[in-house]
Amino acid sequence: MTSFRSETADPITSKAQLIETLAGGSKPKDQWRVGTEHEKFPYYKGTFRPVPYEGDRGIRALLEGLTRFGWEGVPENGNLISLRAKGKGTVSLEPGGQFELSGAPLDNIHQTCGEICEHLTQVKAVGDELGIGMLGLGFTPNWSRDDIPWMPKGRYKIMRAYMPKVGTMGLDMMTRTCTVQANLDYASEADMVKKLRVALAFQPLATALWANSPFKDGTPNGALSWRGIIWQNTDPRRTGLLPFAFEDGMSFERYVDYLLDVPMYFVFRGKHIDVAGHSFRDFMNGKLAALPGQVPTVADWFDHMSTAFPEARVKNYIEVRGADCGPHPWLCALSAFWVGLLYDGNALDGAWDIAKRWTAAERAQFYNDVPTLGLKAKIAGRTGQDLAKQVLDLAEAGLKARNRTNSEGQDEVKFLAPVREVAASGITQAEHLLGLYHGAWNGDVTRAFETSSY
Repeated sequence: MTSFRSETADPITSKAQLIETLAGGSKPKDQWRVGTEHEKFPYYKGTFRPVPYEGDRGIRALLEGLTRFGWEGVPENGNLISLRAKGKGTVSLEPGGQFELSGAPLDNIHQTCGEICEHLTQVKAVGDELGIGMLGLGFTPNWSRDDIPWMPKGRYKIMRAYMPKVGTMGLDMMTRTCTVQANLDYASEADMVKKLRVALAFQPLATALWANSPFKDGTPNGALSWRGIIWQNTDPRRTGLLPFAFEDGMSFERYVDYLLDVPMYFVFRGKHIDVAGHSFRDFMNGKLAALPGQVPTVADWFDHMSTAFPEARVKNYIEVRGADCGPHPWLCALSAFWVGLLYDGNALDGAWDIAKRWTAAERAQFYNDVPTLGLKAKIAGRTGQDLAKQVLDLAEAGLKARNRTNSEGQDEVKFLAPVREVAASGITQAEHLLGLYHGAWNGDVTRAFETSSY
C-alpha cells in the first residue's frame, strides 16, 4: 500500500526507527487507498487434484503463461515464484500453491473489483490451456495435507519445520486455506488505533458473514469456517484479536512492542537463514546466534512484520484478515465492507460505539464461536445476524458518503449486495454448500469444484 520513505537497507539501532516505520504510513484522507488480496486453489480439471510446481502443466508454467499479459517474473534460487507489474500489484504463491493476487492500492471499489476481474480473466485464459481451474473456498474440500505439493520458497521451508512446535494446525493453515483481505490506510496514530480496534472487534463478524469452508477430507467438518478454526490453532503468539489494542495507551510503540515479542522465522541474506523462535530484540543488539554481530535493516523489520498474523495487523497500513475466500462478488464485497466502516468518520464512530461496550471476554467468546456457529454466534446477547444488519447499515452509509461512482453513476454500495443477502437470511455460503452436499450433490464433495470455481 504505502512505501516507507527510509531506505530498506538502513541499519536499525533503536526502537524509535521501528516506530517510525508505522508512523511513516500516516497519510491525509485524500490519499487513502484500498488494496484487495485474495488466494485460490489451482486444480487439474477432470481429476480435481492439486497442481505441483514443476511440469508442463504445473504452477511454474501457469506463472510463465501470465507473462504474456505484461507481468514480469521474480525468481528465487532459479525458481519463478511471483510476478509483478507496475501499477498492478503482484501475483505470488502461498506454500501449497495457492495463487494470490496482491492488488495495487486503488482509489475505490470499482477499480479494485475491476482489477480482480482482469486477473481472474487472465488466469482462466492460461489455466484453460493447461487444464487448470481455480477453486474459491476457504479450505480444500477433499485434499489431505499429504496430497499438497510445497512451493520452492525458502521462507516456507523454515515455517514448515517450525509450525508443529507452536500449534496443531499451522501446516494446514499454510497449505490448505485461502482468504480474501483488504489493506487500508490511516491518517495518524489516533486514527490507526481507532481503525485497528474496530477492525479487530468486527473480524469475527466478517468470519461469520464470509464463512465458506465447511468441508475437510471429503466430508463436512462440523464447522462453517474451518479456516477460522485453523487460525485459532496455529500459533497463539502471532494470531488472534490482540487484547492489548483495546487497552489505554495503545499506540504505534505498543504495537512495536507486540511485534518484538513475536518470535522470528528467518533473516534474508541472499538466502533465507533459519532463526525461528529467536528474538528480534537480540537481533537489534547484535546477539542473534546465526548472524553474530549483525544488526537488522529496515528490510528485516518489514519481513518480520509480515510474519505476525493477528486478525487485523499493522504494517504501515492496516490489513483485515478474517474472511474465507469465495466467489468473485465476495472478493469485492470484503473491501467494500471495510472501506464503508473505516473510511467514513460517522460510520467508524458508529462502529466503535457498538464495540467499545464489549469486554475482552465477550470478544474472545465471539471469536471462538463464529467458525462453528456462523451468524448464530452471540456477543453481548446479540446474534451475529442481528449485529450484521446494523453494521452493514453503517458500512452502506459510509460508502454513500464517499460517493465514489462508476461510469454509470453507481456508487460502491452495490458491492455489499451478496453480504446483505446472507445477513437477511442468516444462511452463509457454507450452509448453502452443505445443503447442496446433503441434497443435489448426494454426498459428492467434488461437486464443489463446479459451484465454487472462477
